[in-house]
Amino acid sequence: MKKLTGTFRNTQWDPYLLIAQIVAMQALLYVSLGTIMYVMDFFAEANHTLDHIFEYHEIHVTDLGGRLVIVAFILNSLVGAGLLWFIVRRTKLCLDFSFTFHFTHLVICWWYNEAFPSTIGWWMLNAVCTALMCVCSEFLCLKTELKEIPVGYTALNNKVDL
Repeated sequence: MKKLTGTFRNTQWDPYLLIAQIVAMQALLYVSLGTIMYVMDFFAEANHTLDHIFEYHEIHVTDLGGRLVIVAFILNSLVGAGLLWFIVRRTKLCLDFSFTFHFTHLVICWWYNEAFPSTIGWWMLNAVCTALMCVCSEFLCLKTELKEIPVGYTALNNKVDL
C-alpha cells in the first residue's frame, strides 16, 4: 500500500549533502573574508597576511587597521547570510551553520596562535557576527519559505491536482 504523505519538505537526513554544505560554506566564507580583508588592507596600506584573519590580537579599535578588521568581519557576516540563503535555504539550519562556521574559526584561531583566544574584543566580535549572520539569514530564508505558499482568493479558486 502506498504511503499517503506529502513531499513538501523531505526531512530525510542526508550526511553527504550536509557535509558538502558545511565545506562549501567554510570555503566561501573564508574566500569572502580574505577578499574583504584584502580590500580593507589596501585602504589601510597594511601588509596582507593571514594574521588579520586568524590572529586574535589584530581585533582592536586603537588604530585604523584594527577597526577595518572589525568592519571586514561584520561585512563577512552579511555575506555569510546571503550565502546561507543561497546554499542552505532552510530557516531551521541557519543557527547551526552560523555556529559551525564560527566554532571552526575558533579552532583554527586556537591552532594558528597556539593559544586560546583570550581578548574580550575577539569574543564580542565573533558573538555579534554569529548573531548577525544567523538573524539575517533566517530572515532571508523565512521570506523565501513563506513566499512559496500561495495564500489568497486566487489560490482558493485554482484547482489543485492531487
